[in-house]
Amino acid sequence: MIKGFKEFIAQGNVIDLAVAVVIGAAFGAVVTAIVESIINPLISLFWKADDNGNIGFVIHGLHGDVTFPIGNLITALISFLAIAVVVYFVFVYPMNKYKEHRAAKLAAGVQEPETLPTEQELLIQIRDLLEKQKG
Repeated sequence: MIKGFKEFIAQGNVIDLAVAVVIGAAFGAVVTAIVESIINPLISLFWKADDNGNIGFVIHGLHGDVTFPIGNLITALISFLAIAVVVYFVFVYPMNKYKEHRAAKLAAGVQEPETLPTEQELLIQIRDLLEKQKG
């Protein structure tokens, strides 16, 4: 069971996903700050903010004015697109290129080098050889 878990973690996809989530969360704060400090003021050039600071279309209703906060929607869309672009070009694209390169090597008949024995395996081999020499 532990061996299966180690293989699952070592696959790379899980690690890539974890890194993407952490970087995406950190980058989200940067994108939100840029949108709020640059994009929202540009939007406010065309639409006036209401008393609550919401930028968008104002509809006069029965119980007063109602603002549809289009600024919040634009902020969320830009944040999502910026984070998706960064995650794609930093994680997905390089990983796909690596997998294509590896598949091309395997298709061409180039075998990946064997993994070297661990230190413990080497010590066991040395011990066995020494025992053979004694006997």
